[in-house]
Amino acid sequence: MATSKTAKLKNPHRGSSLGDFLKEEGIQEEVELAALKRVVALQLADIMAKRGSKKSELAGAMGTSRAALDRLLDPKCKSVTLSTLTRAASALGRKVRINFVAA
Repeated sequence: MATSKTAKLKNPHRGSSLGDFLKEEGIQEEVELAALKRVVALQLADIMAKRGSKKSELAGAMGTSRAALDRLLDPKCKSVTLSTLTRAASALGRKVRINFVAA
């Protein structure tokens, strides 16, 4: 029968943080990017819902296609330009703010 001390030694991740695990696996940046894109997509969808904006109307106000807007609103699509994001914010009466924080 294993003691709790022995069990801790068998699992190298026990007691470590999620951040530590992601760093060890080499996927921290990818996971953070996916989370950031999901937040952006959800915020845009929320603003659109509160304003009663339709995708076709927003795409027209942005001067872009509905397909481009769909990519912006897709949490899994990470290839979004700052230009597209800024145009969407402007069309919704908003501004984009980006902050760099200590790692």
